[in-house]
Amino acid sequence: MARRSAPLLRRLVSSPAPVPAPSAPLPGHGGARRTVTYMPRPGDGNPRAVTLIPGDGIGPLVTGAVQQVMEVIHAPVYFETYEVRGDMPTVPPAVIESIRRNKVCLKGGLATPVGGGVSSLNMQLRKELDLYASLVNCSNFPGLPTRHQDVDIVVIRENTEGEYSGLEHEVVPGVVESLKVITKFCSERIAKYAFEYAYLNNRKKVTAVHKANIMKLADGLFLESCREVASKYPGIQYNEIIVDNCCMQLVAKPEQFDVMVTPNLYGNLVANTAAGIAGGTGVMPGGNVGQDHAVFEQGASAGNVGNENILEQKKANPVALLLSSAMMLRHLQFPSFADRLETAVKRVIAEGKYRTKDLGGTSTTQEVTDAVIANLD
Repeated sequence: MARRSAPLLRRLVSSPAPVPAPSAPLPGHGGARRTVTYMPRPGDGNPRAVTLIPGDGIGPLVTGAVQQVMEVIHAPVYFETYEVRGDMPTVPPAVIESIRRNKVCLKGGLATPVGGGVSSLNMQLRKELDLYASLVNCSNFPGLPTRHQDVDIVVIRENTEGEYSGLEHEVVPGVVESLKVITKFCSERIAKYAFEYAYLNNRKKVTAVHKANIMKLADGLFLESCREVASKYPGIQYNEIIVDNCCMQLVAKPEQFDVMVTPNLYGNLVANTAAGIAGGTGVMPGGNVGQDHAVFEQGASAGNVGNENILEQKKANPVALLLSSAMMLRHLQFPSFADRLETAVKRVIAEGKYRTKDLGGTSTTQEVTDAVIANLD
């Protein structure tokens, strides 16, 4: 079922390593090059297996773009490819086994049928692998005009419980009950992850998003957990905001937010709102991470995954998944490859010559991909 990139693996092992591009001069250092670099451990350059799920609709287009760029930069990864569709009843066991073995997965969008009895395969993956933290980075890009500047928001969302617990039943005909589950354990670990992320990335503030004025027990427990964790990070500012006020503040003054930590449903809404403000879902990277595994995908909602017009014209925006793959390379401890990829993508955005329809252009997926490859150092 899996398609290993065997030729790529053999080439990576046999061919000489590419000569790294010279480091950019540091400001105020008279053109001096960086002298303190990433020092790998012996064996860190060995090619790493990554599970690849192209997904539905435009998924194969954008994952194909990533594969092309990875090959050009000689990234030390190779893909085990699995065909998974959103209308499948479950995620095939072989796919789960591959992700457990490889620890890392890159995924295109999976369409979730609305209504009916088919459950979300995205949720199945998160629960099966305990990918409890979703991270979406929403920031402005030079050269891409938006209503607001200085937007640099990271939304960290609890990924396994809340309204997405999937506990629904019909009490009597015409009356359906859907349970929202909030636990101390899950609330505490997502709060810890948010503060740890802020600490390790030199972020200054963490904002907890809630509706504890109405859901006093459930969201109250979430807030209580956030407050306990915040007390252990005195160097990071902590505040709280009710979710409806949060949405209003996001569209009015998004620059006030830094790291945001949320329960499951609120995080979905907040991340998509922040993405729209910062430039659109087509350019926002993200991923889902647990203790042992990570799945990287487009950060905000892939609402166009099944858009037939985009698919027929082959004009899907590959930027979000390219940046998510840069996140993946950093996760795998290949920082120079991640930097090269991210820099090339940002150059293409800044130049403005090659943009897909969602960014006001007419370019195809392949044209954007070719532009990124041409801008690689």
